Amino acid sequence: MALYATAASVLAGVESRRGSIKGLVYASSFQNVKQLYALVCETQRYSAVLDAVIASAGLLRAEKKLRPHLAKVLVYELLLGKGFRGGGGRWKPLLDRHQARLKAELARLKVQRRVSRNEDLLQVGSRPGTASQVPRFVRVNTLKTSLDDAVDYFKRQGFSYQGRASSLEDARALRGRCFLLDPLLPELLVFPAQTDLHDHPLYRAGHLILQDKASCLPAALLAPPPGAHVIDACAAPGNKTSHLAALLQNQGKIFAFDLDAGRLASMATLLARAGVSCCELAEEDFLAVSPSDQRFRRVQYILLDPSCSGSGMPARQLEEPGAGTPSKARLQALAGFQQRALRHALTFPSLQRLVYSTCSLCQEENEDVVRDALQQNPGTFRLAPVLPSWPHRGLSTFPGAEHCLRASPETTLTGGFFVAVLERAEVPSSVPQAEAAAPEPTPSAAPRRKRRRQAVAPGAQPRTQQVRRASPSRVGRKSPLLPAAQPAGF
Repeated sequence: MALYATAASVLAGVESRRGSIKGLVYASSFQNVKQLYALVCETQRYSAVLDAVIASAGLLRAEKKLRPHLAKVLVYELLLGKGFRGGGGRWKPLLDRHQARLKAELARLKVQRRVSRNEDLLQVGSRPGTASQVPRFVRVNTLKTSLDDAVDYFKRQGFSYQGRASSLEDARALRGRCFLLDPLLPELLVFPAQTDLHDHPLYRAGHLILQDKASCLPAALLAPPPGAHVIDACAAPGNKTSHLAALLQNQGKIFAFDLDAGRLASMATLLARAGVSCCELAEEDFLAVSPSDQRFRRVQYILLDPSCSGSGMPARQLEEPGAGTPSKARLQALAGFQQRALRHALTFPSLQRLVYSTCSLCQEENEDVVRDALQQNPGTFRLAPVLPSWPHRGLSTFPGAEHCLRASPETTLTGGFFVAVLERAEVPSSVPQAEAAAPEPTPSAAPRRKRRRQAVAPGAQPRTQQVRRASPSRVGRKSPLLPAAQPAGF
C-alpha cells in the first residue's frame, strides 16, 4: 500500500533531519494526511521497541529486500496497530511468514521488562500522560450533513449516544462505543480518547472533521455571520477555514493565505472534500497583503493563527524533541513574527472583530503579543470578554488579560491552546450597526429525532486558486442518502 511506503519515507526523512514529521507529511503526495500523520507518529513513538523486536526476530536478515523503515511501519501495524489496512497489499504475505516469530519476540520483551501492556514498554518520556486522555472531538460539517443525521448514523453503527455532556467528568468517563454532545460548541461530538475515525466513511467524505475542541474555539468565537468577508491569515492546514465556511453557510467570502505551497495544496483538497465553495486561496505572505486593497474593503473579521512553538501539542515532542520548552532565541523570533502579524491585521480599515490564537503555552507568544498590540492601538481595540464560565483564563500580566482563554489537558480536557478576541472599540462608519456585534457560540438543542436538512446556498466562487467541490458520492453530498451502517468496527 502507498500508505506504508509513504510512512516509511517520512520516517527516513525525519531520521536524516530533512524535516519534521508534519512538514514531510504535507510535502508528500499522500491524500489522507491525517491517517499518514497518525501512523508515522505512533510508529515513531514505538521506534525503540520495534527495533528490538525486528532485530531479535531476524526479519531484515531473512528479507534482504525489505528496507528498515518500511519494516518498522509494517511491524507496527502487525503487532501494535489495528492490523493491515486495505488488506495490506503485497506486504501481508511477507509479514505473515514471520508473524509467529515477531509476536513471540514481543512477548519475550514484555517478560524481560516485567510488563504486561504494550505501552508499558515505552520509555517514560514516550508514555501517554494526561494528554493521552484528551477525548476524540469530532466536528460535524454542516455544509454536508446535520448534527441529527450524524448522531443517527453512529447510533445505527452500534454506538451509544449519551446526550449532552454536563461536565468534564462526563467526557473523561467515556469508554467503548459511547459518545456525547459537547456542552459548549454546537455540532461537536465527543468520543473516548482512543477512538480512531480516520477510516470512517463520513470522515472520508467530509461529513466529519477531526478537530480538537480548543482548535474549534477560534472560528466559533469569531462568529462571522453568513455573507461576511473574512480573512484567515495563516490558514493551512485548513480545519479552521472549513469551520469558518460552515458558519458562513458558504455565503460570503474567505480570503485564506499561506506561504507553504505543499500545505496549501493539501488544504485545497481538504476544503473540496468538506464542500467549501466560498474560499479564495492565495500562496502569499499575509504581511505583504495591503489593507488598502479594494478586495478587502468589506473584511470585518480576521482569524489569525500564526506559526508558533507548538508547545501545547503533545505530538510535537515526537517531531522535535524539546519542543515543549523552546529556546529563548526561538521564542523571541516567533513572538516577533506574531507581533508583526497581529499589528498588521489590526490595520484593515473595516475590521471589527479579530481572533488571535496559538497552540502554545508560552506567555511570550500569547499574552505578551496581545498586550503589545493593544499598546500599539490605544483606545482603538479592546479585549472582548468571552466565555465567562471557561475555567482556564489568561495569565494576569496586564489589566484585562483575564478575558483571554487558555486550554490544557489538565484544565479543559483539550490540547494546549490560547485564544484572545479583539474587537474595535468604536464601529467604523462603513460597518452596518446590525453587524456590529458577533454572538458567542451557544449550545444547540441536543438531537433527539431526525430533522429535514436545509439546502446550503452556494457561495461566491474563488478567484485565485479555486477550491473545487468533491465529486458527489453516496456520502459526499448533503442529502438523506447516507450509506447503510455496518455493524463491524472501524
